[in-house]
Amino acid sequence: MTHHIGAQKGDIAETVLMPGDPLRAKWAAETFLNDVKCINEIRGMLGFTGMWKGNRVTIHGSGMGMPSLSIYAHELINEYDVQNLIRIGSTGSMQHHVGIRDVVIAMTASSISTPSAGVFKEVNFAPCADYGLLSQAVTAAQAKGSNVHVGNIYSSDVFYDERPDLNEMMTRHGVLAVEMEAAELYNLAARFGRKALAVMTVSDHLLTGDAIPADERQSSFGEMVEIALEAAFPN
Repeated sequence: MTHHIGAQKGDIAETVLMPGDPLRAKWAAETFLNDVKCINEIRGMLGFTGMWKGNRVTIHGSGMGMPSLSIYAHELINEYDVQNLIRIGSTGSMQHHVGIRDVVIAMTASSISTPSAGVFKEVNFAPCADYGLLSQAVTAAQAKGSNVHVGNIYSSDVFYDERPDLNEMMTRHGVLAVEMEAAELYNLAARFGRKALAVMTVSDHLLTGDAIPADERQSSFGEMVEIALEAAFPN
């Protein structure tokens, strides 16, 4: 057990999918896994371990934002020896060609600041995905016929952003979408020699104002979960 995870050694699989919302972790585990066991409830941050096509998988919430994800990812890596960490979640499109319900796979993740900034000091470290996981996710998405986009995303410190100039600059430089966790996940994976990836569904569009209705979000995210699972366990 750790300060934030109540699981025992052996309760957590080597591969962990990490949605921000703990209730989305519950939904994904109950929808896609068999023989599901709840392995964490501390602070309401739910985690579940089960089986997918004969492979042991944990789905564990990360909370909202990089500071929260940093805590859970750090403990999963250092206390439970997790090897593969895949963020699954929502993202906001920053490009006209990236539509609502499309899938975005983050090759790199830009940011203004992350919890790792104090470690890197003056270095502008470029956090990136594990190529093997990324390649397998792209293959899985293409096999499904998904509308998938691969490239740079922006991990923001804030949800209610008041920097339209920053968003405009990100769009100008081809950043596909904005979310709040991936950059720090990639930082930690690099630091501790693990594999990480972020696979996300576009829930909102910053340029058009379109959004998936709240009551349709869960059902729209299944494709993303399947892609993440197939990336971790390719046939």
